[in-house]
Amino acid sequence: MRLAVRFAFASLLLILLSACQTMPTSTTGEFVSREVALDGKTYRYQVFVPASRFRTGEVPTVLFLNGSGERGSDGVKQTMAGLGPYLRQHAADFPALVVFPQAPEDTEWTEDAGPIAFATLAAAMREFKGDPARVYLTGMSMGGYGTWELALQQPTRFAALVPICGGVTVDWTDARPGLRAHTVANAADPFAATAQRLKDVPVWIFHGGKDDVVPPSQSRRMDAALKAVGAHDARYTEFPDANHNSWDATYAYAPMWDWLFVQRRGR
Repeated sequence: MRLAVRFAFASLLLILLSACQTMPTSTTGEFVSREVALDGKTYRYQVFVPASRFRTGEVPTVLFLNGSGERGSDGVKQTMAGLGPYLRQHAADFPALVVFPQAPEDTEWTEDAGPIAFATLAAAMREFKGDPARVYLTGMSMGGYGTWELALQQPTRFAALVPICGGVTVDWTDARPGLRAHTVANAADPFAATAQRLKDVPVWIFHGGKDDVVPPSQSRRMDAALKAVGAHDARYTEFPDANHNSWDATYAYAPMWDWLFVQRRGR
């Protein structure tokens, strides 16, 4: 009997040790590198995994879309501007999973890079138990355009959107034609069409008032279109003195995060 008790205790201890090895505890969040295969190609991406105290159940998940300058294949550069630096400063208290796909060189989130974003999001949510009712989409510049386009493609997927210095059309001379939101490109009024399709999705738009790369008129027109259709929860904040970099101010704006994390799909 005594031998059996010792064996049972040893077995229990081994199970507990194994559990500790597969589910490590951490007091701060960290970035981990991952890869996803899509159509015969492999794409590198990053995932910010929050501290263990935030992972007691299914985890709220943010999908971040990088700008043009962070395109590539290294799987790291997309964390160096926008949301990535903010997370490094707030790694101990940021409560959500964040997925960082990387658009390859010479691609647009609004065109051929979109499936990469969806594939990395699905893989990260499976691995880290993302909450399907609390998936949020944000992006800056090219990623701001991508935020509108991916939401248009799957309008019931996301609980809320935070597009930053993005837009829907390309109505200035030095813009890339592929940057536009292709889902509504043939609509008589792409802004009205976007608003009608996304009127039930909470959205908070941000832009710099002095932006000389993507005109703030893009966000102003989108905000007006959402309000015209009686959108469920449409907000717009313009930083009057900001140029194209309005993302640092956006991600440092605490009320945005307070608003974002109470959104749930279907509410």
